[in-house]
Amino acid sequence: MRYTLLLHYPEMDAEALGAEALEEGQAAFASYAATLHSAGVLISGEVLQPSAVSTTVRVREGSLQVQDGPFADTKEQLGGTVVIDVPDLDAAIGYARQAPPAFWGAVEVRPGAVHTVDGVWTPNR
Repeated sequence: MRYTLLLHYPEMDAEALGAEALEEGQAAFASYAATLHSAGVLISGEVLQPSAVSTTVRVREGSLQVQDGPFADTKEQLGGTVVIDVPDLDAAIGYARQAPPAFWGAVEVRPGAVHTVDGVWTPNR
Protein backbone atom coordinates (compact mmCIF):
# COMPACT_ATOMS: atom_id res chain seq x y z
CA MET A 1 0.00 0.00 0.00
CA ARG A 2 1.23 3.49 -0.75
CA TYR A 3 1.75 6.00 2.02
CA THR A 4 2.88 9.60 1.73
CA LEU A 5 5.15 10.81 4.49
CA LEU A 6 4.59 14.55 4.96
CA LEU A 7 7.75 16.04 6.40
CA HIS A 8 7.12 19.02 8.70
CA TYR A 9 9.94 20.96 10.31
CA PRO A 10 10.93 24.48 11.34
CA GLU A 11 11.92 26.63 8.39
CA MET A 12 15.28 28.35 8.48
CA ASP A 13 17.47 29.73 5.77
CA ALA A 14 20.98 28.37 5.37
CA GLU A 15 22.50 31.30 7.27
CA ALA A 16 20.23 30.89 10.31
CA LEU A 17 20.72 27.13 10.29
CA GLY A 18 24.50 27.31 10.01
CA ALA A 19 26.83 25.47 7.66
CA GLU A 20 27.50 22.55 10.01
CA ALA A 21 23.81 21.85 10.74
CA LEU A 22 22.96 22.22 7.04
CA GLU A 23 25.65 19.69 6.12
CA GLU A 24 24.44 17.28 8.83
CA GLY A 25 20.83 17.61 7.63
CA GLN A 26 21.80 16.98 4.01
CA ALA A 27 23.78 13.89 5.05
CA ALA A 28 20.85 12.64 7.16
CA PHE A 29 18.43 13.01 4.23
CA ALA A 30 20.87 11.32 1.82
CA SER A 31 21.22 8.39 4.22
CA TYR A 32 17.44 8.16 4.68
CA ALA A 33 16.86 8.18 0.91
CA ALA A 34 19.47 5.45 0.50
CA THR A 35 17.72 3.36 3.18
CA LEU A 36 14.35 3.68 1.43
CA HIS A 37 15.87 2.98 -1.98
CA SER A 38 17.80 -0.09 -0.84
CA ALA A 39 14.65 -1.46 0.86
CA GLY A 40 12.82 -1.12 -2.47
CA VAL A 41 10.00 0.98 -0.97
CA LEU A 42 10.79 4.44 -2.36
CA ILE A 43 8.29 5.62 -4.99
CA SER A 44 9.18 9.34 -5.01
CA GLY A 45 10.45 12.20 -2.92
CA GLU A 46 10.01 15.94 -3.22
CA VAL A 47 11.78 18.73 -1.37
CA LEU A 48 9.69 21.88 -1.32
CA GLN A 49 10.91 25.45 -1.56
CA PRO A 50 10.30 27.60 1.54
CA SER A 51 6.69 28.39 2.39
CA ALA A 52 7.36 32.10 1.86
CA VAL A 53 7.30 31.49 -1.90
CA SER A 54 4.08 29.49 -1.83
CA THR A 55 0.68 30.67 -3.01
CA THR A 56 -2.56 29.64 -1.32
CA VAL A 57 -5.74 29.44 -3.42
CA ARG A 58 -9.29 29.44 -2.08
CA VAL A 59 -12.73 29.94 -3.59
CA ARG A 60 -15.20 31.54 -1.20
CA GLU A 61 -18.77 32.37 -2.24
CA GLY A 62 -17.72 32.00 -5.87
CA SER A 63 -14.79 34.42 -5.59
CA LEU A 64 -11.20 33.40 -6.15
CA GLN A 65 -8.84 34.38 -3.33
CA VAL A 66 -5.11 34.14 -3.97
CA GLN A 67 -2.77 34.69 -1.04
CA ASP A 68 1.00 34.87 -1.19
CA GLY A 69 2.57 32.63 1.39
CA PRO A 70 1.35 29.62 3.32
CA PHE A 71 -2.17 28.96 4.52
CA ALA A 72 -1.20 28.69 8.17
CA ASP A 73 1.23 30.78 10.16
CA THR A 74 2.99 28.07 12.16
CA LYS A 75 6.51 27.37 13.34
CA GLU A 76 6.66 24.11 11.38
CA GLN A 77 5.92 24.03 7.67
CA LEU A 78 5.55 21.21 5.17
CA GLY A 79 9.06 20.86 3.82
CA GLY A 80 8.72 17.84 1.58
CA THR A 81 7.06 14.54 0.86
CA VAL A 82 8.16 10.96 0.43
CA VAL A 83 5.92 8.33 -1.17
CA ILE A 84 6.60 4.73 -0.19
CA ASP A 85 4.98 1.41 -1.03
CA VAL A 86 4.92 -0.90 1.98
CA PRO A 87 2.68 -3.74 3.22
CA ASP A 88 0.86 -1.84 5.98
CA LEU A 89 0.68 1.14 8.35
CA ASP A 90 3.12 -0.42 10.80
CA ALA A 91 5.76 -0.64 8.07
CA ALA A 92 5.04 2.97 7.03
CA ILE A 93 5.46 4.11 10.64
CA GLY A 94 8.74 2.21 10.80
CA TYR A 95 10.10 4.20 7.87
CA ALA A 96 8.56 7.46 9.13
CA ARG A 97 10.38 7.13 12.45
CA GLN A 98 13.67 7.00 10.53
CA ALA A 99 12.98 10.24 8.63
CA PRO A 100 15.25 13.07 9.80
CA PRO A 101 12.31 15.44 10.52
CA ALA A 102 10.99 12.94 13.08
CA PHE A 103 13.87 14.14 15.28
CA TRP A 104 13.35 17.90 14.89
CA GLY A 105 9.82 18.28 13.51
CA ALA A 106 7.05 15.82 12.68
CA VAL A 107 6.27 13.24 10.03
CA GLU A 108 2.62 12.75 9.09
CA VAL A 109 1.83 9.33 7.59
CA ARG A 110 -1.11 9.40 5.21
CA PRO A 111 -2.40 6.49 3.10
CA GLY A 112 -2.73 7.20 -0.58
CA ALA A 113 -5.76 6.82 -2.82
CA VAL A 114 -4.69 6.58 -6.41
CA HIS A 115 -7.95 6.46 -8.34
CA THR A 116 -11.65 7.09 -8.15
CA VAL A 117 -14.54 4.84 -9.00
CA ASP A 118 -17.87 6.62 -9.48
CA GLY A 119 -16.41 9.69 -7.78
CA VAL A 120 -15.29 7.85 -4.62
CA TRP A 121 -11.61 7.68 -3.69
CA THR A 122 -10.41 4.09 -3.60
CA PRO A 123 -7.42 3.27 -1.41
CA ASN A 124 -4.62 1.53 -3.20
CA ARG A 125 -3.65 -1.89 -1.94
